[in-house]
Amino acid sequence: RINRKGGIRGPKGLRDCETTNEGQHRRSMSEEEPKAPPAEGGGDKKKKVKKPPAARPVPPPSVCTSLLLLRGAAAGVLGCPIGSSDGAGGGDDDTTPSLMQPSYIKDGYPSGKFSIPLGKKTGTACSLEVPETDEGQGEVLDAIESAANRLREADLPVACFEMTRDDAVAKYGECFLDGGQKKKPGKKKKKKKKDGDDAGEEDKPKEEDKLRLVYVEGVVLACPPGPVYASTGMIPGKIVLERGGNGLSALAGGKKARKADVVIKFKVEEGEASSKSASAEAAAASEAVEMEAVSPLLGKDIRMEEGLALRRKEEEAVAAAMAKVTIAEGSGEGGADEAGEGDGGGGDDFKVTAFEVVGKVDYDKLVREFGSKQIDPELLARLERLTVGRGTVPRLHRFLRRNIFFSHRDLAKICDCLEQGKPMYLYTGRGPSSGAMHLGHLVPFLFTQWLQKAFDCPLVIQMTDDEKFLFKGTYEDETGDNLQYFADLTIENAKDIVACGFDKEKTFLFSDLDYVGKMYPNIVRIWKAVTANAVNNIFGFEGSANIGKIAFPAVQAAPSFPSSFPVPLQADRSSNMACLVPCAIDQDPYFRMTRDIAHKLVPKSHPLGGKPALIHSKFFPPLQGAEGKMSSSDPNSAIFLTDGPDDIERKIKEYAFSGGQETKKLQEELGANLDADVSYQWLRFFLEDDDELARIGEEYGNGRGDYWSTGAVKKRLVDVLRELVAAHQERRAQVSEEVVRSWMEERSIL
Repeated sequence: RINRKGGIRGPKGLRDCETTNEGQHRRSMSEEEPKAPPAEGGGDKKKKVKKPPAARPVPPPSVCTSLLLLRGAAAGVLGCPIGSSDGAGGGDDDTTPSLMQPSYIKDGYPSGKFSIPLGKKTGTACSLEVPETDEGQGEVLDAIESAANRLREADLPVACFEMTRDDAVAKYGECFLDGGQKKKPGKKKKKKKKDGDDAGEEDKPKEEDKLRLVYVEGVVLACPPGPVYASTGMIPGKIVLERGGNGLSALAGGKKARKADVVIKFKVEEGEASSKSASAEAAAASEAVEMEAVSPLLGKDIRMEEGLALRRKEEEAVAAAMAKVTIAEGSGEGGADEAGEGDGGGGDDFKVTAFEVVGKVDYDKLVREFGSKQIDPELLARLERLTVGRGTVPRLHRFLRRNIFFSHRDLAKICDCLEQGKPMYLYTGRGPSSGAMHLGHLVPFLFTQWLQKAFDCPLVIQMTDDEKFLFKGTYEDETGDNLQYFADLTIENAKDIVACGFDKEKTFLFSDLDYVGKMYPNIVRIWKAVTANAVNNIFGFEGSANIGKIAFPAVQAAPSFPSSFPVPLQADRSSNMACLVPCAIDQDPYFRMTRDIAHKLVPKSHPLGGKPALIHSKFFPPLQGAEGKMSSSDPNSAIFLTDGPDDIERKIKEYAFSGGQETKKLQEELGANLDADVSYQWLRFFLEDDDELARIGEEYGNGRGDYWSTGAVKKRLVDVLRELVAAHQERRAQVSEEVVRSWMEERSIL
């Protein structure tokens, strides 16, 4: 609270951050120092003495602590960084919060106002799309308010520590500064030393040169304009976003808008802090938080559960709209079979690149755009003759039977090689971005393991630890870069890959960081053959991309040529071995580039002209909706191979999106929308029994029988996944780092 003299009254437990940081704010306003009157005899005219401006009252601790929570809550709900870390500011991705306006002076109660830029149009700087409707924007503001109060009630500790501005910026970038604090204060003139002054005293950092930073774990790092409480639970009342008029809280953005931003005008209601917090003494200054703890706050992931709820609602609305389209299409003369089991029913608002998958994917349209071909019944029958017919496998893989691997390039020519006894090999890979792989990562390896057995051929598996560092690596002055982190992830991910059951005698697993030297001649040839304009057009790189990103596509292309493996494949530039690449369809751009220049790296007698053949899979859907692609960044969108039985059951029951109806009566009348139902779609991937899957689809889709309800289908999925993951974990437990190294040993796999 503010007393008449501008002081602050409040409970014990304050973090004394007002002196340094409030001074920082004042200096940023370039206030002039009062000038002294002239000495006697200096002339008849007396210089006017400017009165110093009235000091602005320091914000109350309830306002400063609430400001911290709202900054963190807004960034976490919208999915944007807590601030700009590069110091550039003003760009499309700049999310630097504004200087807090001291509305508490005029209002007469604890309040404040600030804004956060969100980029252009519907929010290019954040993950959550800014709604264009008043209702949708109101829901986002509700979510921010709810998140801030949840954090308040959680009574989280507030760590406070001092650093000089230069040290803090060197360690964290400028993510903790607001727009006012980014304006560096002007340098003051040095005072002349008097006799007797300590030598070197003026070289020491003064108290006023230091900043006091505060950190709330998982929420925010900031430099507050005044004192803060020792814990969030000490905020005496509810944090309220004031709305409904000019100058109050608002969200702006839209497809036709030039920019997007959120303005937050808030107040802190009167109340009493909890007895636990109110009696707490102020804790001693904390140690500076490590950058590793701050880094997650600088990404574009949605970090607040309230934001994830908005994202799920958004996805449910899309799924519901698609369900209506499916029902409408089903009432016409054509059937779902004509649309490829409904898989081609996506809209125009989807995007598939090598780095991003957004929206409900129309696979028919995607195939047309990419220029690949769908696997037709004739080609499928030919594959069956060349595999099942030869006795290498008992039946076609369920991914082929159910049109999950559905598209290809030159797969018919691979069949020609098999029929003619010409040599071929498989090539797939993994970018190690997380310590634990999820079920979506498992899909291509399960299929590749079947292909290796079916074709009885060698396989090379590339671990692109270099790529992940180039795209996601970090550097800090004190600790250096984290390249070794991705090298270590390669070993951990390789254990999961080995556990998939490949034939070790015919498999070479390699890390780019270890093996790239052997591929380097072919990488150089690819660099020579592909222009920078071609790479930028294919992958969308801009001038700000590091040169490693632009160079990397050649590294992923190189294993397509057998001469990259002089020992494993006993190959040189005269080799005619054909290559087949099983992958998700978003990886196709890499190999379109490769196929365009492949003839320059092989002899003219090569059966495919050097071009790698491809077989594409559809995307494994996230739990929250049967569209797009599963992501490691959202732990609740995936089942990880390290999850226990209880985790699997909880995630399926709580997060698996249902295509069932809202009531039992409607479910019995209309049945479920199988295309939108995640549990059914996941059973298509992992339930081996075709007859049982057909029965589940029939009963669930019509609302009758043992599987009439979402609960019954989810229960069956939980059983299937528990068995799958437990078996995988048992095999993985037998794979040590020493075992992985033996798979990575350079040797012949023919």
